[in-house]
Amino acid sequence: MKTIRFKSFSSGSCGNCYFLGIFDEGGSCECGVLVDAGVSPRRLKKELAREGLGFDDFAGLLVTHDHNDHIRSLGSYCKHLRKPVWTPPELAGALSRHFITGEFYGPCRRPLGPGWNEIVPGRIRAQYFAVPHDASFTYGYALLLDGHKFVIMTDIGAMVPQALSFARQADTVVIESNYDLYMLRHGPYPKILQDRICGGNGHLSNAECAEAIRDFVHPGLRNIFLCHLSEHNNTPELAYKTSAEVLSEFQGERIPRLCPLPRMTPSPLFVL
Repeated sequence: MKTIRFKSFSSGSCGNCYFLGIFDEGGSCECGVLVDAGVSPRRLKKELAREGLGFDDFAGLLVTHDHNDHIRSLGSYCKHLRKPVWTPPELAGALSRHFITGEFYGPCRRPLGPGWNEIVPGRIRAQYFAVPHDASFTYGYALLLDGHKFVIMTDIGAMVPQALSFARQADTVVIESNYDLYMLRHGPYPKILQDRICGGNGHLSNAECAEAIRDFVHPGLRNIFLCHLSEHNNTPELAYKTSAEVLSEFQGERIPRLCPLPRMTPSPLFVL
């Protein structure tokens, strides 16, 4: 039986990078994609090797937005791997002017069209949706992998209807649960930064994440991964507790797996 597998290499302001792939009955990867390029090629190679994987096991990269913790190594990926980098046209334009991506991005640039895009023909399709965040342009992605519906929305200042619509149909959702409001307001950040984080174009709080889960949870949802947790304004235990309390309301129904992703260390290779 074929499986869909997912791994986070890093999830937070220190860097963001995720792998998603289709595996055969013997556990070999048939095809996959990366989302974001916030870890170095050397680290990526090392962490892939721990799972018996390599650069040949992903066809290219999707990029959510142009903040440094998501594209820090994109120029290096383009220079050394020369794989397609798929983004909506507006973000492609911003990346072509970004000092990090530089001269090496152009040959790898693959703008996505509206609707579903075949990024691995016959196997993986992707569709983007805009989310509020204070980057040039910021997007979430819905992906179809051999029928498995996967949605990722990270760095999202407020929930939007299209994101909820995709999540209501998904088998797996990766959603930001960045901060606890009390910790943020009583923590070390200056007020101007606090206001930026919780002002609607920054990040999603634990409570906002939990409320979104209440809105999109459905019987077919199998996995929820909480991403981009703040180092200073959150804890994995608190993020988990806030969303788990919402899921506990759905007694008698199939409850999806709920898992916070580690900030600086790789996650397991999850079977979805």
